[in-house]
Amino acid sequence: MKALAAFVLHRWDWSESSLILDLFTREQGRIPVAAKGAKRPHSNFRAVLLPFQRIVVHLGRVPPGEGEVEIRNLRGAEWAGGGAMLGGANLFAGFYLNELVMKLVPRQDPHPELFDAYASTIESLAGARDDAAAESALRAFELTLLRSLGLLPDLSVATLTQQPLQAGGRYAVHAEMGVAEPRAGDAALAGGTLVELQAALQHGSLAALQQACAAALPELKNMLRTQLHYHVGSPVLRTRRVMVDAQNLER
Repeated sequence: MKALAAFVLHRWDWSESSLILDLFTREQGRIPVAAKGAKRPHSNFRAVLLPFQRIVVHLGRVPPGEGEVEIRNLRGAEWAGGGAMLGGANLFAGFYLNELVMKLVPRQDPHPELFDAYASTIESLAGARDDAAAESALRAFELTLLRSLGLLPDLSVATLTQQPLQAGGRYAVHAEMGVAEPRAGDAALAGGTLVELQAALQHGSLAALQQACAAALPELKNMLRTQLHYHVGSPVLRTRRVMVDAQNLER
């Protein structure tokens, strides 16, 4: 059995003793698996199948002649090391990442670079010292996700004319028309900021991308929220609604 690096995105009760898991793997993308007996008190799976922890899984073989099986059996899972568990607001942020991956990444569609970005973002959230650091990590992951799926235009040029952006100009990024002059009510960013974001994306450094995001967090948050809602097809993500409700209760 080939070992796969994975994270648990979500889990559902399958029976009194078993679970269905949505795993995000580096080698095979998102895959559903059945963890038989995982809920039993003495199951080895209980302490391993946790969210936001890197694990290594072993899956059952596909029977000859059956092609792709929709749900594979989980034969084994081990903890692969990692940082501290997420807590507080960053716990909501982690579940938000999971919801984005589940809603936008097709099953059995590998994206190794996105898997690596997810793993690094979880580490960044666990070590975030303030809200700004956590927000920068989220925005950087959102950009990486959209780019990995081919949903983000080149941020260094105006999409329709392919002309380089003016550093001092203001631009909006639309899901349907790319980078363009802002319309009334659009979240607009400086051309220089968009060029820096594009350079960090092309370089492949998540730390550099997080740093570039930190320069325009409010505008970037609004811009990316509009993009993501367009592609998800929903005006409100479930994790964001739960987080807002929790914040209202605290007040």
